[in-house]
Amino acid sequence: MVLHLLRHGVTEAEGRLIGRTDAAPRAEGLALCAARASGLAVEAVIHSDLARTRAPAERIAGARGLAARPDARWRELDFGDWDGLPFDAIDAPALAAFQGDPGCHVPPKGEAWPALVARVDAALADIDRPTLVVTHGGAMRAAIASLCAIDFPQLWNIALPHAALLSLRVWPGTPRIGQIIGLVT
Repeated sequence: MVLHLLRHGVTEAEGRLIGRTDAAPRAEGLALCAARASGLAVEAVIHSDLARTRAPAERIAGARGLAARPDARWRELDFGDWDGLPFDAIDAPALAAFQGDPGCHVPPKGEAWPALVARVDAALADIDRPTLVVTHGGAMRAAIASLCAIDFPQLWNIALPHAALLSLRVWPGTPRIGQIIGLVT
């Protein structure tokens, strides 16, 4: 089965660390997401429950005569007290420690990296047909960690800018195994 993961486009909250904080998508971000998804052969479209993924997912699904389905497990990592803050308002050494090892250096009142991987892994287990998931950079990296056994710090080496499209071949079974077959940035 082929699984496509599409990161949402640019939002009105650029320059901020946004996880659970919702941000309105910009028109150019919606257009780029729709363009990236054109031509994909999918039977389902799923998105996180935030507006920045819902809007492009509904646009993409509607063009195919499908209904976009929300799934909160595809949300971005919860950055706790840092969520919604501009990057320069976050203690630089603490942010660097988090980026170096998000499993051990969790944002204050935030979510640890292993928790994100676990919830994305559970969401992956429910996908059984060619699907497009419109989601977030952290959730995409968590899917790679789950399916391809790649973890930090190697995951930071995979560039996933806004509207990045990651395609994976996924084999069923336990554990599920995936192979990256394409990345468009």
